[in-house]
Amino acid sequence: MPSRLGWVAVAAAAVAALALPTVTPAGAAFAPEPAGEDGAARTVRVVAAGDIACPASEAPTDDTCRQAATARLVARAEPEAVLALGDSQYESGRFREYRASYARSWGVLRPRTYPVPGNHEHRTDGAAGYYRYFRNRQPGPPGYYSYRLGSWRMYALNSECKDVDCDAQRRWLRRKLEARPSSCALMYMHRPRFSSGSSHGNARFVEGFWQVAYQHHVDVALAGHEHNYERFRRLDAAGNPSADGIMSFVIGTGGRSLYPFGSPEPGSVSRYSDDFGVLALRLRDGSYRWRFSTIHGEVLDRGTRLCT
Repeated sequence: MPSRLGWVAVAAAAVAALALPTVTPAGAAFAPEPAGEDGAARTVRVVAAGDIACPASEAPTDDTCRQAATARLVARAEPEAVLALGDSQYESGRFREYRASYARSWGVLRPRTYPVPGNHEHRTDGAAGYYRYFRNRQPGPPGYYSYRLGSWRMYALNSECKDVDCDAQRRWLRRKLEARPSSCALMYMHRPRFSSGSSHGNARFVEGFWQVAYQHHVDVALAGHEHNYERFRRLDAAGNPSADGIMSFVIGTGGRSLYPFGSPEPGSVSRYSDDFGVLALRLRDGSYRWRFSTIHGEVLDRGTRLCT
């Protein structure tokens, strides 16, 4: 078995070989791949998780600081895109914290990472460490952007509404969805609209994003913040079951720690808080598959859906 340094070198060489985009100015769209007018009808492998890296001073235990293990799990999936769902570096997302910890685990995945900031990144003024570390992987403040993966439209949102103008962001999202209608679309942010977690629960202030997304038939929503895994059936922005609703996932199991659940929220169909793991997606033309796997090799949730 290769040493840790050997694994890092191999992974770094693999990601360096990918053809990757240059990010354009804040709020603009960018394309991570050459594509035809209507997007390439192909399967794209995506992996997502949030709440990832402990400070370098904290050693891993069974219940904390397992960012190296989740990074290996992501690398084995060989994704074309990695979605870092916020709070990627604890405790404050300073640049030196990123360099000392995140860079030594998930850092080898940075060339294919499409991040969003969380509340811990914003503990540093203006989330400066986050924007500096991911300077070539997102367009800078205010931290939201869109791009295409195959035939899918992807919308990366900043849910820290006390730090950014979320009214302006909601208007931006509406314009993008109206200008580029797509048969399949995915949005992701740090804070979940729906969660049964006992630490944070539902983030009602992101309902405005959900209202716009639901009106324009976005298919999937991803978030972190609660350090557990949960999947909800298709819901509208108010939490009502809807055949045209958005299926949402909470994947706060990237390595930092694990949180328990409270009482299940309406619409919750899968919950797990006993191990770290990542969500793997296969985005196809007109459909998607998902699989949640743990660092100990268990597949705890999987399925396939057509886009709405």
